[in-house]
Order: sequence, then C-alpha cells, then structure tokens
Amino acid sequence: MFRNAYQQGFLTVLYSVGSSPLEKWSTYTKNGYIKRIYDEDIKSLVFEIMGSNVSTTFIHCPNDCKEQLGVKLPFLVLLIKNMHKYFCFEVKIQDDQRFMRRFRVSNFQSKTSVKPFCTAMPMGMSPGWNQIQFNLADFTRRAYGSNYLEAVSLQVHANVRIRRIYFTDKLYTEAELPNDYRLMGKPKDLKKPEKQFKVPPAARPPSPLNTARGQNAGAKVKAAHAEVVQDVDGEPVVVEMKKSPPQILSPGISATGPSEVVATIGSPAAEEATEGQTEITEDAYY
Repeated sequence: MFRNAYQQGFLTVLYSVGSSPLEKWSTYTKNGYIKRIYDEDIKSLVFEIMGSNVSTTFIHCPNDCKEQLGVKLPFLVLLIKNMHKYFCFEVKIQDDQRFMRRFRVSNFQSKTSVKPFCTAMPMGMSPGWNQIQFNLADFTRRAYGSNYLEAVSLQVHANVRIRRIYFTDKLYTEAELPNDYRLMGKPKDLKKPEKQFKVPPAARPPSPLNTARGQNAGAKVKAAHAEVVQDVDGEPVVVEMKKSPPQILSPGISATGPSEVVATIGSPAAEEATEGQTEITEDAYY
C-alpha cells in the first residue's frame, strides 16, 4: 500500500478528523460499535471502539487482507485514550529472514511471552490520553535476533478512543512535532507587555491659573535673591547673590563662603570693602 510512497518523517495511517478517515481500514463489530464522537478533553473528533469482547470488535489496515502496508519506518506511535477497560493492538512485521512476526500488546497481560511467530507483551496506560511509542526495530532484534524490514498490517481492538496512528523515522520531542500531531496543540505565545512611558507633568499644557501662579512665584524668588541699592547719583542698582569660586585675600588665606555680594562702585558695600583694605594697608605700612 505504502511501499512505493515517499516515507520520510511522518506517515499517518489513521486520523480521526476528515471526510473519510477509515477509507483504508476495515471494521469488524460484534456486540459493540465503532463510531466517531467528540472528545471534551482535547476538543476534537475521535474514533471510539467499544465492545463486550476485545477479540470481536476491531479495525484492520489495510482493508484488503491480501494487501500489505509496506511501511519501512521503524517507530509506531498511537494517540489513544484509556477507557479503563481491556484493550489491545497487534502489528505484523517482516524481518530480514523473510518471516512474518506478530507483536500483540495489551493491558490485561502481566508477562511477556515470546513465541516463534508471535510475541505478547503487557502495556501500562495512565488515565486520560496517552502517546504510545513502539520501536519495531528494537523489539524485532531483541525478540528474534533479526532486523526489521517493514510493517505488514495493523489491527486495533476495543476498548479505546483513537486520535491518530502514524509511523515515524525517529522519536521526536514535543517541540519538534507539528501542531496536528500533538494532543493539546501548540500553546499560544503570550505577548510581552509593551513598555509604558510616564509622561512628565511639564509635557501637559499648563492651565492659565497655573501659569499666573508660576509667574508670581518666579518674581518672588528673584526678589528674595536680589537687593536694590542706590549709587552716588541716586540711581537704583540691583545687587544679585551669585556663587563664585574662592578668592585669594592674602597669601595663605582664601574666602570659601557659599556666596558673595557683587556691587557697583559708589555703593555702601563697596565703600565698606574699601575702608577695610585701607586699614590693612596702613597697618602694614607702619
């Protein structure tokens, strides 16, 4: 069936979503049913196989018993749900010795039984949905000492729910699987919150009331840092307080005050400074 098809990566043989998912499968029901239902856990359509007897209700691929799958990919993966009832599946393979071998995996068997043409082994399932990975090449080599060539047929019995059955060339991690091959789908990437820039208060247009208050406050500040004096001619002179670097008054002595008074010639402050310099000069002279 798939012998002449391109086999690389993933090869799906059953997918529960689609117009005719059981096109390549044949169904057998006795005291049971096989139907497609909606599963609430994964929010998708799945196949449910239920029956009172495990051996009498199953699906088989290929639908014609004379045909063969011809799948050379060594890993068989089943996405199935545990229904807490008896369940089993069988896969028939062909090895390099040209013998047909059969592997039967079930959850009601406790020991592994290896026979010349059939190997039965137990399987443990956790509650809910499970991903069963079956290494056909490894089991063929360990059970019969031969090499795996291809899968011939596949048979899934009751009681189980099936999402997808496919073959792969290797085991893929959860991050490497496509979105359709996952049970819950790929999680959505959370958007990073955008940076919020705080707008300074000065960026807002000032109100007329605040503008008037600001002008009055500026005038008061200037008045506090300035004094009005009169010069010799009687004209007003503004004396501002400003910071200046230290000045050398005499060798080894410096003035390090926070501010100094700068006045014009003829002002009372200038006269006081001149009188101080005269007294120091006369003392030094005598």
